[in-house]
Amino acid sequence: MNWYRGLSFLTLLFLLVSCGGQESSVSPDLVNNPNSAEAGVKTDGLPKMEFVTTEHDFGKITEGVRVSFKFKFKNTGTSPLIISQVKTSCGCTASKFPKTPINPGEENYIELTFDSSHRPGFNRKTATVLANTQPNVVALLLTALVVDK
Repeated sequence: MNWYRGLSFLTLLFLLVSCGGQESSVSPDLVNNPNSAEAGVKTDGLPKMEFVTTEHDFGKITEGVRVSFKFKFKNTGTSPLIISQVKTSCGCTASKFPKTPINPGEENYIELTFDSSHRPGFNRKTATVLANTQPNVVALLLTALVVDK
């Protein structure tokens, strides 16, 4: 019976590790940001990600509903923009983002989807965007008031 418990534990561990989180990413090797924390900030030659907005409030939504918002941005820099990762604060939030470089002057979006199942009350969810920009991290925010069905 002890071997059965060990096999069950290993199976559960495998499932947890193989499922991973709700984050998507591009290889970090593609992101090249020559600035360091100690060096002077030089933005010449770097891409720049300018968002229309970095926050969205869904207002009141019914529990169990999935809602999405597209955070539009433009590369206003002088070199291709590469988003290496969008990490969400919770498994209830998923992200979609471009996996290919965004050239200077081009626009695109990062879509965040919030699943309100089992999330009654006020919700504040963040997504952290990592890119080859300076600064290299941008936070996106979703809020919603989830009410009973």
